[in-house]
Amino acid sequence: MNQRQGPLIKQRTPFSRVFWVANLIEVLERFSYYGIYFGFGIYMEYLGYSRAQLGIVQSIFLLISYTIPIISGTFADRFGFKKVLIVSYLAYLPSILLLIVTKSFSGIALTMLSIGLAAGIFKPLISGTVRAVTDSTNKTLGFGIFYAMVNVGASFGPIVAGKLRAISWNYAFFAAGIGIVLMLFITIFFYKEPEREMEGATLGQKFKDIGIALSDVKFAIFLVLLGVFFWLPFWAFFNLCAIYVDRNVDTAQLYFNIKSVVGSGVANFLSHEDDEGVRRILGETISHTGWIIMIFQVFISRGAERFAAIPTFLFGLFIAAIGFVVMGFALNYGAALVFLGIFLFAVGEMISSPRIQEYITWIAPKEKAGLYMGSNFLAVGIGGALSGVTYTSLYGYYRDLGHSDYVWYVLAGHLVLAIVVMMAFQKLAGGFKERQE
Repeated sequence: MNQRQGPLIKQRTPFSRVFWVANLIEVLERFSYYGIYFGFGIYMEYLGYSRAQLGIVQSIFLLISYTIPIISGTFADRFGFKKVLIVSYLAYLPSILLLIVTKSFSGIALTMLSIGLAAGIFKPLISGTVRAVTDSTNKTLGFGIFYAMVNVGASFGPIVAGKLRAISWNYAFFAAGIGIVLMLFITIFFYKEPEREMEGATLGQKFKDIGIALSDVKFAIFLVLLGVFFWLPFWAFFNLCAIYVDRNVDTAQLYFNIKSVVGSGVANFLSHEDDEGVRRILGETISHTGWIIMIFQVFISRGAERFAAIPTFLFGLFIAAIGFVVMGFALNYGAALVFLGIFLFAVGEMISSPRIQEYITWIAPKEKAGLYMGSNFLAVGIGGALSGVTYTSLYGYYRDLGHSDYVWYVLAGHLVLAIVVMMAFQKLAGGFKERQE
């Protein structure tokens, strides 16, 4: 990676109160969202649905979740973050509770799409808040803290939901609903609209602005490349990891691995006792990166801020690719390798994901932060929409052949190809200039 040129980083501006309130809201939203999402593949299999059906729901769910922000970002710029946050909660809560009463495939699919709609309304609002209350002295650390808070919620949500679903899936859904209620309370009483230049354009003009942004061929191609070569394998990891661990890896051995390191208390909390009296780790309790990112993200962000964005991003992809290979090895060479594979992917994620999001928001004018983050979510939506129908289906194919580990090797090759493609794009099209304030 190339070191940034220029003077040393200036003294950082202190973070405002709304910065911390917004991050608390993000923790609760990710708690509810990932508490449902990480166990969703296991839930669908529990109800008897096929991996092909699961892949379809995953793809459509992620498409909705990450393309709706293109619209909701414009509403945030027009009407303010606080009002749109409240609208998202009013869509979120009944959608989550519907999971308790519907069990048919069409009912579950429509309910998950409703949750995706609510999540899509919410998604650009907190990152837009962080953008509005940070400056050039604290932007990298600010987005690092934001990403760490994302993963605090994303870590505890699946752990709590996993323990509750071992008793009843409905308890897990109730816990997610409680998280949304707390968000509503905090937003009404503690969230203050950040000071920034509010957009005075009509909604029609805002949609026209999106068209103008996407009519920039270079920017549009960049978003498509991010979708296909970064977000697709990124979401494939989260679609597959929990069900791969829960159904393919020796979870009884994982229980003893954890017990030998941190004791029976933690191991028992992350596990359940099967019908034969054997304690097994619940797949979703360890099959995510949140528990790693919430510890290491700030330190990695502090190191990453010294280097240019795109080389840093590509280095993260390389580390994640190694993590995929190790995940595959866990099937035949020792279940404990799952922990190393998840850790390496988490390091790659910590390097790449917040940096590319920061990069896109800082090529945007401050008053159009919501618009540009909305455009960024188009890339995420492309990757999410392709991830379920490709890699969940591919996993099912390899699993039926008795080689479920093969899907991780294909994913690793995908990320290596991503590095080559993004380097070629930078060489042929050039990069984007980041704004300084």
